Amino acid sequence: MSAPERPAAPGGGLISGRKHALDGLRTIAVAGVFFFHTVTELVPGGSIGVDVFFTLSGFVITLLIMKEYLATGRLRLGIFYAKRLARLWPALLALCGVIVTVGLVFPASKWAGQESYVLPAVGYVMNLARIGLFSESIAGETLGPAWTLAVEEQFYLVWPLLLLVLLRFWKVRTVARITAGLAAAFLLERFVLVLLGAPLNRLYNGPDTRADELLIGCTLALVFTTVTHGSRSHESLRNAARWAGPLAGTALLAAVFLLKEPDTPGLWFSAFWTAGPTVLSLLSAVLIGSLVLQPAGFAGRVLSHPWLAGPGRDLSYAIYLWHLPVYLLLMPLVPSLWLRVALAAALTVLLAIASHRLVETPVRRWANARLEPAVVPSSPGRSADHTGGRGADRGHELVAAGRVPAGDQA
Repeated sequence: MSAPERPAAPGGGLISGRKHALDGLRTIAVAGVFFFHTVTELVPGGSIGVDVFFTLSGFVITLLIMKEYLATGRLRLGIFYAKRLARLWPALLALCGVIVTVGLVFPASKWAGQESYVLPAVGYVMNLARIGLFSESIAGETLGPAWTLAVEEQFYLVWPLLLLVLLRFWKVRTVARITAGLAAAFLLERFVLVLLGAPLNRLYNGPDTRADELLIGCTLALVFTTVTHGSRSHESLRNAARWAGPLAGTALLAAVFLLKEPDTPGLWFSAFWTAGPTVLSLLSAVLIGSLVLQPAGFAGRVLSHPWLAGPGRDLSYAIYLWHLPVYLLLMPLVPSLWLRVALAAALTVLLAIASHRLVETPVRRWANARLEPAVVPSSPGRSADHTGGRGADRGHELVAAGRVPAGDQA
């Protein structure tokens, strides 16, 4: 799908280059999820890592879409989805293959009888299966965490196309406002579901009941796309980030240890499952924005440390996939809780390293070698021909109006 083009421009934009602090944030988030599943009593709010992941995912994916849109004047949806599959599917398929094989060889293990969960996992419908859309609701057991992947992929079936349609008719700032409005609409829908007595698994796993968290991340990305480095808006955001970022980070950290998501109907249940995910996502967005705006700040320096940023960049996805299957496998084998947690952490990291080196990286390199040439920015002449001359003119207007910063957007 094509869209008005913006010419390449020298220099770095506000969000150019990789933000290593966000990789470190991924490590912290996946650690929270790990401890939530292993020592829930000590880390009752560790599932907040999922809320952080949703917000961060919406932010990063929207930046990637905007990068290609602004650089080439289009987004090739087929290439976009092929790269998503190449990034995510191999590790998930490997996980399913290992679990099923071990379960067949050792039928007394916790990995036995998992075959029925493979299709919902690899088909990215685990969240719908957990709701009970296809038959009786399932937990998914070892493959249960695939519900979050399903929520994201279902969202990305719609969001790129919707974003490009919106960008055809409105300025980026207006699109950011519309996106924020969509997030508010899904918050309102969740409120209605709570009023109607929707069960917890519907509120927890629904693609619609989590859409506001992804859209908040998308909104943040669109807002940052409109901010020019060094502009008055940039300085105002930086000033706000100096105090808002630490407050948001502190609130999220406190919630990890103090917040227990309610599972029994009542006033707190209704209040939390109406506004809780939105509040957690907004706090996550503030923290993410602060890390982007202040990469040299204290939190940015800590999270950018290679010991945090490296695992977040290379291993966090595989750690998320493997941590629960490994822990469940060890439960009947290692009676001591803390020894079991330590072994689960070590084995999970080792399996994540193997997944990264033996599965994810080779497939990604193979896919990129074939897909990257398809998204190389078009020359000005070719773009003008393709858009009837409107693309280049539109791009110059965007830069001149300050609607997008010059430089790389990812």
